[in-house]
Amino acid sequence: MAGLLLGIETSCDETAAAVVAGGRRILSNIISSQVELHQPFGGVVPELASRKHLENISPIVQEAMKAAGVTWEELDGIAVTRGPGLVGALLVGVTVAKAIAFARRLPLVGVNHLEGHIYSNFLAHPWLEPPFLALVVSGGHTDLLQVLDYGRYRLLGQTRDDAAGEAFDKVARVLGLGYPGGPRIEAVAREGNPEAIAFPRAVVKDAPFAFSFSGVKTAVLNYLNRCRQRGETIAVADVAASFQAAVVEVLVERTLAAAAACGVDRVAVCGGVAANSALRSLFQARSAEAGIEVLYPPPVLCTDNAAMIASVGYYRLQAGHTASLDLNAVASLPLASWG
Repeated sequence: MAGLLLGIETSCDETAAAVVAGGRRILSNIISSQVELHQPFGGVVPELASRKHLENISPIVQEAMKAAGVTWEELDGIAVTRGPGLVGALLVGVTVAKAIAFARRLPLVGVNHLEGHIYSNFLAHPWLEPPFLALVVSGGHTDLLQVLDYGRYRLLGQTRDDAAGEAFDKVARVLGLGYPGGPRIEAVAREGNPEAIAFPRAVVKDAPFAFSFSGVKTAVLNYLNRCRQRGETIAVADVAASFQAAVVEVLVERTLAAAAACGVDRVAVCGGVAANSALRSLFQARSAEAGIEVLYPPPVLCTDNAAMIASVGYYRLQAGHTASLDLNAVASLPLASWG
């Protein structure tokens, strides 16, 4: 039985390595963030991200092994994010994982980053078992999936344009709040009135569980432009709070509607936006009314991390899904069932 896996994650701007036992127990979870590097540019610069991963990956892997207190001989496999993400960044992790797998003669497992986010809830809630509904909501993705079993998924809906986290980043930029946008908007919104401005809640025709956030982003831009043209003072906190409320309400309502339609009573929320306190508060209020349990990982497992990759790797290895040493990074890798 595969027990100890080293996970490696370099899909965007976090260099991460972790050791996980049995797919559920974290022995180490080391994350090196590049936020300060990219802040002056208002977003992630792919070339800079790749170069920083090259600098960080070896010491981060060594630190994860040391913190876990395990030797290379005790490992049962290597799991690595192969996509989706920035291709240059992904290649750093994939190359290192292949080198370790070859040198140590260990099984190699390629993991989908989105699947990793789903499995972060297995780490946070070791008792959790499929089936359940998963809302993956981050800077690059907003997907609603039915988790039928380990490795078996049914896509119910996804964003047709901007992801929720992407919309947060773009609105934060035009409000002059800086990067990363999600935490900045959340902090400022605490001082604002979420009902001050009636920003739209988009409905996708003939797709009840799909999302669209470009409209609310554009509505914020138009509102700001009108205020400036009229010489009116812009209440940044009210704009942030009203925008956040519009996004959060759509996420919660669509998710709970999908849960009801699928006949499931448990929802696992994951991804960077899952750490948003307004999202959690509204889920708590609305889910109680619907009789649906909503779970979240702790903030450290909401952001990109390698423990979630090792968790997926454990279950894939158990099912006999290993990769060869010609494994490659795929920037737009779709989530596919394998169970």
